[in-house]
Amino acid sequence: MVVYISSILNIGKTMLASLEIQQNIIYCRGNWVLNNIETVEKQILNVSEPTVATIVFDGSAIQTMDTIGAYLLYRIQQKFTQAGKTIQVQGFKTTHTHLIKIATKYATIPPTPVINKPNFLIYISNRTQEYGQKTLNFLNFIGESSIALIIALISPSRIRWKILFNHLYTDGLTALPIIGLLAFLTGIVLAYQGGTQLSIYGANIFIVDLVGITILREMAPLMTAIIVAGRSGSAYTAQISTMHITEEMDALRTLGMNPIDLLVLPKLLALLILMPLLIAYADVMAIFGSLIIANISFDISISDFLTRFPEAVSVGHYLVGISKAPIFAAIIVLVSCYQGFQIKVLGTDQIGKQVTTSVVQAIFLVITSDALLSILFNMMGIGLQYY
Repeated sequence: MVVYISSILNIGKTMLASLEIQQNIIYCRGNWVLNNIETVEKQILNVSEPTVATIVFDGSAIQTMDTIGAYLLYRIQQKFTQAGKTIQVQGFKTTHTHLIKIATKYATIPPTPVINKPNFLIYISNRTQEYGQKTLNFLNFIGESSIALIIALISPSRIRWKILFNHLYTDGLTALPIIGLLAFLTGIVLAYQGGTQLSIYGANIFIVDLVGITILREMAPLMTAIIVAGRSGSAYTAQISTMHITEEMDALRTLGMNPIDLLVLPKLLALLILMPLLIAYADVMAIFGSLIIANISFDISISDFLTRFPEAVSVGHYLVGISKAPIFAAIIVLVSCYQGFQIKVLGTDQIGKQVTTSVVQAIFLVITSDALLSILFNMMGIGLQYY
């Protein structure tokens, strides 16, 4: 019994591609090229399987062949191989054999690896070990930065003053508009929301107590730290990550320069100086905003507000807020710079991931430390007494 499959296309008068199966031999004929095979591919792949165990492909009647034709022939052979047949070839020209070898080499799809998911305990163990190692690396980075800071304070000549003053300008002076605006609006919101409730009981004057204590102790330091983390912290991470990609970090080490002294220390010193000043500026702008809304919406005169403020809000509340500044500054700089040094894959997309991680971690640690400090100060009674 002879099964004959062929396709004649309307391109010229030449038989384009055909297969003829006789017992265990498959005769390949025609032109096995891209333009001639597209319409017959499905028919050829539906060829019924011979019942014999060994199948011989005869290519002596193939006129021309390109890589697409070779790939199609390879797929036919794979179909029979997967059915348990043994494949042999004969009569193919050397060039055609070479094309088939290329198709076999580059078209083979490797088997999908079987991934054995670890059980829950192994997963917890691996994650714990991973985060433990990251924590140790971060603590090591904190130690190196602390040593560099101590050495710089002992020997100020090691400080890069030009870089330090540049950070004082870019991270401090240029940040005043956004910090001032947000602090002003925060004061307005606190005064309006608190005053609305207090006015129900005719206690409008206590707006001064509410906004004064809340702003000085919590809102101004926390809001300023979050803005600095998103604004300056992201810039720190992006700068150091970019230096890794451009191999500037390797160049610094080759020249015998410590990257921490050059990149971390000036940022840390600048932010330690700037953060108390920025928080004090935010205090003033937020109180000013609350004063305006208290006067306009709740009939509290400016003189009454200013007279009540020192009576209701002690200096201790202000000192509590300012005392958080160096802690917030250290968290922002150390986390941002550490994430910049941790870039592994040299690619611009990796910079965005590191910046995102840096900002999220810095804000998270700032809020966490603020909550812990607030609880600690209240337990110890710090700043609650009136002066």
